[in-house]
Amino acid sequence: MSTIVFFPEGAFGPTNNCVGIGHVLQQRGHRVAFIVEESFAGTLEAKGFEEARMRLTPPSDIEEVPGQFWKDFIRDTAPEFRRPTIEQLETFLAPTWQALVDGSTHVNPRLVEIVEDLQPDVIVEDNVVAFAALPASGRPWVRIMSCNPLELKDAGVPPVFSGLPAGNPADWDGFWAEYDRQLGPMISSFSEFLIANGAPALPAREFIHESPFLNLYVYPEEADYARKDPTAVTWHRLDSSVRTTEEPFEIPPVLGANGALIYLSLGSLASADVGLMQRLVDVLGETPHRYIVSKGPQAELYELAGNMVGAEFLPQPSILPRVDLVITHGGNNTVTESWYFGKPMVVLPVFWDQYDNAQRVDELGLGVRLATYGFEAEQLTGAIDRLLADEGLKQRLATISARLQADPGTEKAADLIERVARTGRPIA
Repeated sequence: MSTIVFFPEGAFGPTNNCVGIGHVLQQRGHRVAFIVEESFAGTLEAKGFEEARMRLTPPSDIEEVPGQFWKDFIRDTAPEFRRPTIEQLETFLAPTWQALVDGSTHVNPRLVEIVEDLQPDVIVEDNVVAFAALPASGRPWVRIMSCNPLELKDAGVPPVFSGLPAGNPADWDGFWAEYDRQLGPMISSFSEFLIANGAPALPAREFIHESPFLNLYVYPEEADYARKDPTAVTWHRLDSSVRTTEEPFEIPPVLGANGALIYLSLGSLASADVGLMQRLVDVLGETPHRYIVSKGPQAELYELAGNMVGAEFLPQPSILPRVDLVITHGGNNTVTESWYFGKPMVVLPVFWDQYDNAQRVDELGLGVRLATYGFEAEQLTGAIDRLLADEGLKQRLATISARLQADPGTEKAADLIERVARTGRPIA
């Protein structure tokens, strides 16, 4: 039996991804623990895992809920999401990265303590920012990248966070120039901190290292990007990573049986924009379809229409097999889970890699990308109706789904992580 420690970012997406893989490893008899923010206290214990708790910020005087820092941050910066992605580099991405860097520097002494206490055979992190204590520990560690694959940069693909098309590089250089101007000095300063605390220097344009042992990213082969240069041999693609730990979901009888069944989720963070959620409810409430709505952390601030049911939290992997279409913000979990279950998507990106996922869905013809804050009601309802009527698309998605479900990514990830824990050597 190995001791395997997961360290996901303090948000539900990366945490849920790690839960799915951790559950497989736990079933195989391994000791599985999670390093979690104090706001998540008890959340992972309820799923049967050990918890080692830490803080990314100084203690708060008020009671916190899981991921509250990022919910508040997204709420307060929501006006910036109406800007073009190149402008968001300054107004949203730079302050977001600074908050992430501040969290990493603040928590480092506590992470050193946790690693010493748990004595892991391998540490598995799903973060976008480096933590010095991991490579400095001398223990094997694995990086999971549960974001769009553009996070793994390459000269042959669009810049990450840009939402630019893969087939037209005209605007790539301009975006990278602004990326370097806004984020380059921060990366250099952060790299100095990491070196001073026993970690390697950061590569250019990166806030996190590649693991010398094993790196995993989550995206199906059918949607992945054609790269100019091969990735390092330690990179392995997981075509999917869908957790099986969620409770069953039954469609409430109040929805009836007439009309398509559609799932609406803007994720645990983007759904904090009540104005956006209310507009979607108003537009979709006039359609003949039925909706299951993940209402998000501000659930009590708006009411659903008569053709809808929903709650703050819903067991997404249990719902997706039951629906005909998904309306999503483009978070990597929801996008890859929708492909796993063969569902077309309307994507309304809000921040981070959601623009990249939205563009990829659209340019592959697997769904429609719309302007989140600028769409006309007819654009949204028309996209829904076109996708629901597209029999060719249904067949394409069914073929992708069948292949993904025949080879679960959580099992592949568990196999590879086990090998690192057992051998302490890189996995090529």
